[in-house]
Amino acid sequence: MSPATYFAREQRPKSTRRLRDEELTPLVTAVWEDSGRTYGALRVAQALVRAGHQVARCRVEPLMRELGIECVIRGHRRRTTIPGPAAPRPPDLVNRRLTAERPNQLWPADLT
Repeated sequence: MSPATYFAREQRPKSTRRLRDEELTPLVTAVWEDSGRTYGALRVAQALVRAGHQVARCRVEPLMRELGIECVIRGHRRRTTIPGPAAPRPPDLVNRRLTAERPNQLWPADLT
């Protein structure tokens, strides 16, 4: 990045979206905290609309992602593959050496 681009960016005023995000950030955090840290973007957006703020779910989602907050997921996550401890494992024929000295000498593949 050139110095002129850097300093031009530093001197440019904040965008309307950034100003709105800075205004909504404490509101989103407050609603999420008041819910016992259980609400997702949809419920946070609905609570803000009920409180008189004009905001959409699609605006709340990136804010929550940026803040690192998320809703509570009920139930158990499914684990589809559980390897048996006594299951046979294929041998490592290349000893983790995945570089070849000539073409068609070694064909490493990921079978997961």
